[in-house]
Amino acid sequence: MPAVTADTLTLPRIAAPNLAEVRDRPVLALTQAPQGFEGEGFPVKRAFAGISKHALDPFIMMDQMGSVDYPPYEARGTDWHPHRGFETVTYIMDGTFIHQDSHGGGGVISDGATQWMTAGGGILHIETPPESLVISGGLFHGLQIWVNLPAKDKMIAPAYQNLEPDMVKLITTPDAGALIRIIAGEIDGVKGPGSTHTPITLAHVTISAGSRMVLPWNPTFNALAHGLRGSGFVGTEHAAFGVGNTAVFGPGDTITFEASPNEPLDVMLLGGKPIGEPVEQYGPFVMNTRAELQQAFDDYQKGRLGTVPANGIQPFRGR
Repeated sequence: MPAVTADTLTLPRIAAPNLAEVRDRPVLALTQAPQGFEGEGFPVKRAFAGISKHALDPFIMMDQMGSVDYPPYEARGTDWHPHRGFETVTYIMDGTFIHQDSHGGGGVISDGATQWMTAGGGILHIETPPESLVISGGLFHGLQIWVNLPAKDKMIAPAYQNLEPDMVKLITTPDAGALIRIIAGEIDGVKGPGSTHTPITLAHVTISAGSRMVLPWNPTFNALAHGLRGSGFVGTEHAAFGVGNTAVFGPGDTITFEASPNEPLDVMLLGGKPIGEPVEQYGPFVMNTRAELQQAFDDYQKGRLGTVPANGIQPFRGR
């Protein structure tokens, strides 16, 4: 995937903010993600653990998958499972997942690609490493983000978007010290390729060692940041920030980061317009009421969320 290189100098640059006229967002909370396991047993960092639903809205969950260097025959994914009421966004930085769903979507997600699945009224899907990765082992690092849907959209038809790495919009800071990959939403007038039902922005930022970034951010959106690699500082408070940290920002117009002098800092930035509706979530379903959750379970058990295709892919375990 693109890194901060000499080529960064040729990218479009965001406008330098007039710091006398904008408010930098304060850091309201800084958490450390606990380690857990998902699916068939792949390691994840639970990025939003300990953060209130109110602060996350419109997001539900984010798991950082890895970074892990799998030995042969140890790579894992998920088997077929259902979803209803939200969207899943899977962003793979290193390694490969293959995806298939009961609505006809599917493909290979690898090295900077994003798979965006709208579960809507209900879908079955699988995300699993390909046979080649299971056999050989290798580096794997990605994110899965759950984006809520408002009540009016919870039962829409499922949909699938495959966003290849070359579709992501690349911009840089005025001094070319940071590379900003816009996956969805808009930053400083530049729009990413992801089509969203809920107004959000997703961006993967790499700040070169010793560089400082002041990034404009939609003042009507909330703002969250999660550390992917490296170390540095966040906010005008200069709070230490690194792998597994999640920062929750208060109101304002800009977000400030600084990479440590000896290594670059990789951050996932996300924010959106809060939906402001009740959220009831259990397992793979995100609805507005407990009655709707029960209906989702009933519909799944009766096969109403779809069926596994006759030629559906299956996890490769090898032994």
